[in-house]
Amino acid sequence: MAVCVTVDQLARLAPQMRPGYREAFQIGQGVLDHWGISATPRRVAHFLAQVLHESQALTVEYENLSYSAQRLAQVWPARFRPHGPLDPGAYARNPRKLANLVYGGRMGNTRPDDGYTFRGRGLLQLTGRDAYARVTALLRAAAAGQAPGQPAGTVPDFVARPDAVLDPCWCLEVACAMWCDKGCNELADDDDLDQLTRRINGADNGLAERGEWCRSAGEIWC
Repeated sequence: MAVCVTVDQLARLAPQMRPGYREAFQIGQGVLDHWGISATPRRVAHFLAQVLHESQALTVEYENLSYSAQRLAQVWPARFRPHGPLDPGAYARNPRKLANLVYGGRMGNTRPDDGYTFRGRGLLQLTGRDAYARVTALLRAAAAGQAPGQPAGTVPDFVARPDAVLDPCWCLEVACAMWCDKGCNELADDDDLDQLTRRINGADNGLAERGEWCRSAGEIWC
């Protein structure tokens, strides 16, 4: 039997959740079921732990790229002075310029403004042109195979419309597709928080906090 995830349960962990995220989970049980995330309490706990960390308890839609000069030097010491070549003051509080610097020329970002256009968005902070294209392909394939929700022709081209990732009709579906494409259900079955975090984040940023979220979610969905 599938694990039921309700908005009332989520609100115990994320009382300030954004309305769009609230709506996504209100209509999202079938999505969680389809992608196998609701198959076990452990999968639900790990999935929500990553979501809650990446979205800052369901309050954030876009990656925060507005840094002070001091913080830029701390986060990217190899890029910014005193240890790197760049003046952090030239990038401070300038999300577009910073995104194009740190994301440009990788993750499929080839055009001048791609770093900013395909900055992190949504429940799991989808990032990079390649990732937006991949999710488009995954959801269209799933819809063609009678996934819940939408027929294949209605799945947006997330490369052409990146903000569609935030639409309540799609944001949970995008996160679930991304999760499964990275093999995260199996890692959740193994209770492997370290590898899950690396698959989602690309590193181990916030590992301790993700672990706390997982424990808190596990107390609700047990």
